[in-house]
Amino acid sequence: MPNFKLFAFLFIHLLWLPSAFSQGKVIDQVVAVVASWSILESDIENQYLQYKLQGNIADVSNIRCRILENLLFQKLMLNQAEIDSVTVTDEQVEEELNRKLRYYIAQFGSEEKFVEFYKKTIIEFKEEFRDVIRDQKLIEQVQYAITRDVKVTPSEVKRFFNQIPGDSVPMMNSEVEIGQIIKNPPVSVEEKIRVKDKLQVLRDRILKGEDFTTLAVLYSEDPGSAGKGGELGFVGRGELYPEFESIAFNLKKDEVSEILETKAGFHIIQLIERRGDYINVRHILLQPKVSDQDLVNARLILEKAARLVKSDSMSFEKAALDFSDDPSKNNGGLMINPETGTTKFEMDEVEPAISFALDKMNVGDISQPLLMRTAEGKQAYRLIYLKSRTVPHYANLKDDYDRIQIWALEDKNMKKIDQWISEKVAKTYINIIEDYLQCPFTHQWMN
Repeated sequence: MPNFKLFAFLFIHLLWLPSAFSQGKVIDQVVAVVASWSILESDIENQYLQYKLQGNIADVSNIRCRILENLLFQKLMLNQAEIDSVTVTDEQVEEELNRKLRYYIAQFGSEEKFVEFYKKTIIEFKEEFRDVIRDQKLIEQVQYAITRDVKVTPSEVKRFFNQIPGDSVPMMNSEVEIGQIIKNPPVSVEEKIRVKDKLQVLRDRILKGEDFTTLAVLYSEDPGSAGKGGELGFVGRGELYPEFESIAFNLKKDEVSEILETKAGFHIIQLIERRGDYINVRHILLQPKVSDQDLVNARLILEKAARLVKSDSMSFEKAALDFSDDPSKNNGGLMINPETGTTKFEMDEVEPAISFALDKMNVGDISQPLLMRTAEGKQAYRLIYLKSRTVPHYANLKDDYDRIQIWALEDKNMKKIDQWISEKVAKTYINIIEDYLQCPFTHQWMN
């Protein structure tokens, strides 16, 4: 993709990206001030170190300057959000956190592997990045307000593309559109009763004086909290399963709940502490297991669906609607790329298990049922359908008009934002320490 000065969110993705290293101590100082917002040396250094670890830097000479300019832009936006009384709800933040987590967990293949690699629970990740996501959502709202009336006409798209130098026309990577049909085997009533009985025995032992923490370490099937005695850490409303919250927020200190069921399985909860609208609880989770026969039945159902599609007796879209247990069935079974919001994926954006299946498929093919794990860690089967695949090629208006239209719109948006920055800088107190005044900034940040 051409470089259209899209520095606005250059490091937003990076800010979220979980870091597996331990940050060294940074001698801190205020590097810049935008109105009442400060930028610290550590803000720049933390992003610099994380960005280097991704192996994306060919020339690092001005990367700190680029990070600082991005932070100046963000603070200017956040200041405007404050002036305009822009708000973001807890629900919006939670939804975005969950979307990001689903994407990264998919890259690891399971929540257990994700937690094991980073040595942090899902709750801890949410706590660490909640303010980052909130700021990002505020910035997005301000940027939307600036650019919402910007449109591009077909003639502007054509003119934009024709102005790209011939040796700068981007190479388009291969992209795929993927459909899926997921079948979640039902858990038998007998298995649910078995798990509830086992959990009731543990609850009775706790009520008779045994230590909840010890039993959580020994028996809980929550990989993120079991090693910590089942403790989740302080969480607010909207961060847990609704059924879990409705019980947890009504417990008294040290009280042990009755058994409750969520998508994850069956729990008992003990309240450790409450601080206003935040609680810290520990829990024991036991997960009913799908029987081998139920798994076989799920596979057989998907084999039937695959036969119908392969014989042209049913379209994939109709098969997804009739057979799939996944919300994507309402979108013709097509998977949505969480990073772009489109149905197009580059191969490095596809989770490994799906990528491996696609390597052996032609456009229009449907796979045999593939064993998978759901977001809750439960076994299921899915079919993969390769709807389309492009070959690498240089961008052109015939094949890539939609993508070029997005580029043209982004370019026009950035020109509008450039104008907005110039106007706001002239009216806003901004100060940058001398060490950074020689940076080759895109904008004139100090008058």
